[in-house]
Amino acid sequence: MRKPLSRYAITVIRLLLGLLIALAGGWGVLLIIFAGPPDALLRYSLAGAVAVVSLAALIALGRRRWRWRTLAIYLVQFAGLLVCWYRLEPSNQRDWQADVAVLPYATIEGDLVTVHNIRNFDYRSETDFTPAWYDKRFDLAKLQGVDLVTSYWMGPTIAHVFLSFDFGDGDHLAMSIETRKEKGESFSTLKGFFRQYELYYVVADERDVIRLRTNYRRNPPEQVYLYKLHAPIEQGRQLFLEYMQRINALHQQPEFYNSLTTNCTTGMWLNSRVNPQHLGFDWRIIASGYVPQLLYRHGLLDSAGLSFAEVKRRAHINTRAQAADGAADFSRRIRTDDSTQPVGMTEQAQH
Repeated sequence: MRKPLSRYAITVIRLLLGLLIALAGGWGVLLIIFAGPPDALLRYSLAGAVAVVSLAALIALGRRRWRWRTLAIYLVQFAGLLVCWYRLEPSNQRDWQADVAVLPYATIEGDLVTVHNIRNFDYRSETDFTPAWYDKRFDLAKLQGVDLVTSYWMGPTIAHVFLSFDFGDGDHLAMSIETRKEKGESFSTLKGFFRQYELYYVVADERDVIRLRTNYRRNPPEQVYLYKLHAPIEQGRQLFLEYMQRINALHQQPEFYNSLTTNCTTGMWLNSRVNPQHLGFDWRIIASGYVPQLLYRHGLLDSAGLSFAEVKRRAHINTRAQAADGAADFSRRIRTDDSTQPVGMTEQAQH
C-alpha cells in the first residue's frame, strides 16, 4: 500500500515542480525581453537561453540522468534573474513625456492644502496640446463631495477609474493614478508587470483629465461616466489627505507601477483604507470596470433608489463634455443632470 502512495506523492511533487519551473521560466523570458539589454539581438538571445534551460529542467524532472545537474543550472539561472529584477530601480530623472513631465506635490497646513503643479493642458488633439500647470490652495472645510470617474475603451470588464474632489462653486480637483511614461514609450499591460513604468498621480483640472478622454481620444474612443459617491464627508477629507501624502511620498521617492498590485483601482482602494469603514477587497477591484456596481451594492453611490442601469445611464457624460469642451464652467456643465439625484458625499450624509 505504501508503494503506490509513495509513487503518487512523487508524481504530484513532480507536477508541482514542473508547473513552478514553467511559470518561473516564462517570467524570466519576459523579464529579459522587457528589461534586458538594449541590444535586441543580445536581449532575445538571452531570453532564448532562459527558455532552453527552463525546458531542459522540465525534461530532467522525468529522467534520473543529469537531473540534479540540470536543476542546479536552472536554479543558478533563476538566481541571476532575481538579481536582475532587484537591480531595477525607479527614478524621477528620465526623459518624460510632456503630460507626466512635472511631479505634483502638496504643502499641508492643517485644513489648508496648497497643491502644486496641477495639470491643465489646452488640447487640440490627444497628442497636440499646450502644457500648463498651476498651483492652488484648497480648504478641506469646504469639501462638499467626491465623485468617481470611470472610462471604458475595451469592453465592460476593464476601465480606468479615478476620483474628483468637489470643493464647491464649480471647483473640482481630479486625481488619477497612472503610469509615468518616457518619450516614445507606449503603455502595455504586460510590460506593467516588469518594472517598466514609474507610478504617477495625475493631479488635474477636470477640463484636462476628463475632457481628454471624452473629447480627444479617438483610437480607441472612450466612454466616460461620472458617479456621485455617498459617504460621510469626513471620509472624503481623510481620503484627500491620504492622496496628498502619497503624492508627496512619490515626489521624494519614486515607485514602480504594477499592472496588478499598484494600478488605478488597487491604488485607490489602498488609499481608501485610511478610513475605518473602507471596503474589503473584492474581485471587482481587479476587474475595474465593475467598480461602480461594487459601490452601488454597498450603498456608496448616490442612487436615489434607482436601479444601477438608470444610475449608469445618467452618469454617462460624453455628450455633455463634448458640448462643454473648453468652457470655464466645464465641471458644472458635465453635471447638468445632477438635479435629479441626491446630495451625495456631503455634510448631510454625516447624519
